[in-house]
Amino acid sequence: MTVFAVEYVYAADSDDARNEFRPAHREWLGGLAEDGTLLASGPYGDGAGALLLFKAADEAQLNETLKQDPFAAAGVIAGIRTTEWNPIIGLLAAHSA
Repeated sequence: MTVFAVEYVYAADSDDARNEFRPAHREWLGGLAEDGTLLASGPYGDGAGALLLFKAADEAQLNETLKQDPFAAAGVIAGIRTTEWNPIIGLLAAHSA
């Protein structure tokens, strides 16, 4: 499995929609964390976006997973940057093997 860093950039003026869909978004993320697909996630301190770390077989599988995010369906994500990441040292290093 490959580890991917996914950066969400939230749409301008999407605060109300994010607040509305946040419970469903977090429930979706919780399920992915339970099955080991999501390694970590959280919003940036400035509220402009979030960083999510996933395990996936490849980028196509990751993209299929990301389409299921309630935030994506709600249209609050203005942009996504996906980068393959290889954690070498630290708590997540064991997940890249």
